[in-house]
Amino acid sequence: MLMYTLRRFLHMLPVFFGATLLVYFLVFATGDPIAALSGGKPMSEAVEANLRAQYNLDQPFWVQYGLYLKNLLTLDLGQTFSGQAVNDVVARAMPVTARLAVMALAIEAVFGIIFGVFAGLRKGKLFDSTVLVLSLVVISVPTFVLGFVLQYVVGVELRWTTPTVGSEAGWSDLILPAIVLGLVSLAYVIRLSRTQVAENLSADYVRTATAKGLSRPRVIIVHVLRNSMIPVVTFLGADLGMLMGGAIVTEGVFNVPGIGSVLLDAIKIGETPTVVAVVSVMVLIFVVANLIVDLLYALLDPRIRYA
Repeated sequence: MLMYTLRRFLHMLPVFFGATLLVYFLVFATGDPIAALSGGKPMSEAVEANLRAQYNLDQPFWVQYGLYLKNLLTLDLGQTFSGQAVNDVVARAMPVTARLAVMALAIEAVFGIIFGVFAGLRKGKLFDSTVLVLSLVVISVPTFVLGFVLQYVVGVELRWTTPTVGSEAGWSDLILPAIVLGLVSLAYVIRLSRTQVAENLSADYVRTATAKGLSRPRVIIVHVLRNSMIPVVTFLGADLGMLMGGAIVTEGVFNVPGIGSVLLDAIKIGETPTVVAVVSVMVLIFVVANLIVDLLYALLDPRIRYA
């Protein structure tokens, strides 16, 4: 297991550096950050030269990227154009987005697996058909539409919660945004769990376990669920990174002061240092989440360690 963990960690490194290089190149290839900062207004040569030197924009691309990586490895994310440390901006916003993503992940894991398993056990019955139709509807509707509908119904009409999140963003304030953020993935978890359970119920090893006289609850819990959960766990782990990215839309709808709002504001004003820094943090979270998923996968199925 130790060698497998080391191999997976070494595989993670080129993915992280390759992704940050691509992000850095794409962000800075989309335009001149100093021109975006000035908003088309004239700027003195001295001020422009000072800004380019401050953000290393007067250096060749590879030198800029090397300096960026050097700062990144020392946990220095640079400064915003307004002079704030990006570390401080990320440190204020990231806990809010992390709470939102964890709540969304918990919702989709708990309800997705429960509904998916029961649908798989009742394949072809009314409950299975109803769950399949509802999950298809959720998948078909864009997240921002689901957000606006639930915001209006739950927050405005029923008044069960506030339509938008305040600056404090407590756990209770984030329940509705977390439901919206996790709904689409919840539908995928339901369908994935349902398919896996339905397929494994007809597998030879399940028939053998039943023929040996094991009770149905034991067959389902020990044999069916363990094998059915491997792809579900893989999906949930990879989805954590997707939730962090998807939070941009949900945070915008509910005015959540998280990392998605920071990224959206930075993109609007062309603040490239903040965009690159925030995206790099998201890439790091994504690759670490995938590393954890691979380790869990190896624990669930030991054959993976020797593949």
